Amino acid sequence: MIAGLCRDCSREAGAEAPRCPSCGARRIVRHSELETLSIAHIDCDAFYASVEKRDDPSLADKPVIIGGRRRGVVSAACYIARTYGIRSAMPMFKALKACPDAVVIKPDMTKYAEAGRQVRDLMLATTPMVEPLSIDEAFLDLTGTERLHGASPAATLIRLILRIEEEVGVTASVGLSYNKFLAKTASDLDKPRGFALIGRAEAVEFLSGRPVGSIYGVGPAFQKKLAADGIRTIGQIREMEEDTLMRRYGAIGRRLWRFSRGEDDRSVAPGSGAKSVSSETTFNEDKRTAEELTPVLWRLAEKVSKRLKAKDIAGKTVTLKLKTSAFQTISRARTLSEHTQLAEVIYRTGAQMLDEVLSGGRGAKYRLVGIGLSHLSGDGGADPPDLLDPDADRRARVEAAIDSVRSRLGDDAITKGRGIEPGKPRR
Repeated sequence: MIAGLCRDCSREAGAEAPRCPSCGARRIVRHSELETLSIAHIDCDAFYASVEKRDDPSLADKPVIIGGRRRGVVSAACYIARTYGIRSAMPMFKALKACPDAVVIKPDMTKYAEAGRQVRDLMLATTPMVEPLSIDEAFLDLTGTERLHGASPAATLIRLILRIEEEVGVTASVGLSYNKFLAKTASDLDKPRGFALIGRAEAVEFLSGRPVGSIYGVGPAFQKKLAADGIRTIGQIREMEEDTLMRRYGAIGRRLWRFSRGEDDRSVAPGSGAKSVSSETTFNEDKRTAEELTPVLWRLAEKVSKRLKAKDIAGKTVTLKLKTSAFQTISRARTLSEHTQLAEVIYRTGAQMLDEVLSGGRGAKYRLVGIGLSHLSGDGGADPPDLLDPDADRRARVEAAIDSVRSRLGDDAITKGRGIEPGKPRR
């Protein structure tokens, strides 16, 4: 007899009852390992669009796209919009061609961050073992929480999802298994408002026929390489020797071998948080010169710096991103000798890389520019004195003074001239 839980009230539903005996709902989850699986992946459903629909009920049955109206790309799309083939990172003009009646909304990251914080707080109230992956997505380890919550991990997860729906106003999908790889795989099986499980007894057979692209880290380019070697399914990987995979594909070969057998020894790492902090913008009209691009780069560097300072973290690798009018993405990265959170350092490093790109760009036009910082650390010690650059300390003190003024009077209270684009008036 297979245990069952009602997804609408979290109570036991019996082995074969078509409806929950407590609330009458039909959403019953049953699995032979329902009482023992404890590693979960939770992913909010079409998060940005869901927040917008929460705040404007008139959008409930409409296709909603989050992104820039004229020349931007799709940041997110609701499930209705996705039925038209709309997906993240699609150019907006293509999305609107596929779905002319879509409602396009400019992203409101402050609002999304607040909703994400509420979701994260509810997760942490359930278990301290939460590993964030993004603003609305995380791994959870509920091992040993049965006594705390008086319920199995599965029942506790159902209660958590119901609280997210009630208190935050968005829905989420759950994947539950015995390791992170399979939990993430399961969460993609039944969206939206899904609850899927992959147990030990079925894992190998379940994985056999799945495409290699369902393995984390196997992107389109790697899929083509595997296909050229005659490998298209996870089952085909399992038939190969580990040494052969590692000789052919390097370190990821071992991951392929282990994942194909349903093995993943990675633990849920609480507080690992974001891997990078970045900001980018898409222009209404293409830009090509340093005079046009550097003011925008400075403002983006200030945004990144503000986020770093607010979280009391610093980064060591600065990444510049450009997208040409032909949608070619250009990335450059430079690792600093010390961690930084200063806009001045981020900007100067990005500007150097920008000059290098422009000097070899042969007059290319650019529709997007972005800058970010990775290799993050919250251990302190950012921006130590630089004996080779005596002015660095003075620049840091100037930036601290500007931050102080803005904290009292607002971000527009004071700005540097380099942030003003040619032809635009000063505020």
